[in-house]
Amino acid sequence: MQVRARPVHPDVTWTARTVAGRYRLDRLLGRGGAADVYEALDLRLRRPVAVKVFRPAGTRRTDDQCGEEARLLARMHHPGLVTLYDTGRDESRPFLVIQLVRGTTLRRRIARGVLTPAETCRTGAALASALAHVHAHGVVHRDVKPSNILLDRSDAPHLTDFGISRRVEAADAPEGAGTLVGTASYMAPEQALGRKTGPAADVYSLGLVLLETLKGEAEYGGAPLEAALAHLHRPPVLPPGLPAELARLLTAMTDRSPEARPDAAACARILADPRTAGRTPTPSAAAGARGAGVHRSPRSHRSPRSRRSSAARPGRPAAGRAVAATLVTLGLTLTGSLGSAPAGEAAPPPRDGAAGATRTSAPASPLPHPDNRLKPLA
Repeated sequence: MQVRARPVHPDVTWTARTVAGRYRLDRLLGRGGAADVYEALDLRLRRPVAVKVFRPAGTRRTDDQCGEEARLLARMHHPGLVTLYDTGRDESRPFLVIQLVRGTTLRRRIARGVLTPAETCRTGAALASALAHVHAHGVVHRDVKPSNILLDRSDAPHLTDFGISRRVEAADAPEGAGTLVGTASYMAPEQALGRKTGPAADVYSLGLVLLETLKGEAEYGGAPLEAALAHLHRPPVLPPGLPAELARLLTAMTDRSPEARPDAAACARILADPRTAGRTPTPSAAAGARGAGVHRSPRSHRSPRSRRSSAARPGRPAAGRAVAATLVTLGLTLTGSLGSAPAGEAAPPPRDGAAGATRTSAPASPLPHPDNRLKPLA
């Protein structure tokens, strides 16, 4: 196996220029695998916006990617999502104009300290509601992670970066020979294995994000192979002392079986219930939360044999060795796109809303990577 870091260098020469004669780029906010995001001013409407400028790739793929992201964003409107304002092309670069969220990312917020169960539930309820809206519109985000969650000045979360999202009906369509998408530390097991990626994969990723807010670190970190084996070798470890309802929900959200996970709407209801955070609900809150149990799809009623098999998988050393042997046999090559913080900042990269498709050149095997983009070797 060869692991090689490939840094992403934003084009800072675009700062202080005007895009399409209308959007003045003022400063770089962040970068991703395929694009850079700038704070800008809409000169026509005199309002601040964010402009996501895709890097020239010399192929039709960049235009297709920008167009697909624009179409997905245009069909959704929710307080927990960034709003699309405009799209176009400047010289050789397509761009998106989106809502500017002033604040920070959840990744940086976690770096300052863990969240309380009440804060986690409040943040999680808003994000789960946003995901329920996304899923209701037939879309799977596929890259839910702390750096793709913007917190405004009131700490309200906004899910961003739909660069690798897909419509549910297209979830089974091949990405290309030996291609996986996502961010390894938050990738659902079925996503890492190259299998069907549906709404349940987003629920799994959100479960890991909420767990990280409580623990202060990613559950599956480390080098790509380490994270790959950890995802398939053991379930997440919950911190001690969590309220029982919250612990039960996080366990269900991160179940290895997609069918056993609650849907996003159920997660939102449960997280909004004060009892989940260990608080006594008011009468009105109790009434609103009535019946908000963990709802699973009918397929979650597995046979005793399948439940025993599922329970045994996380602890089987042989499974980890088999995956490792497969990766070595295939001569897997991973390339991480390791971005640095914006100019003048040493903190983790902000606003991964510029992120493009996370890709790895490999067969359908678990290919995770920490909160960095995986891209094929040139």
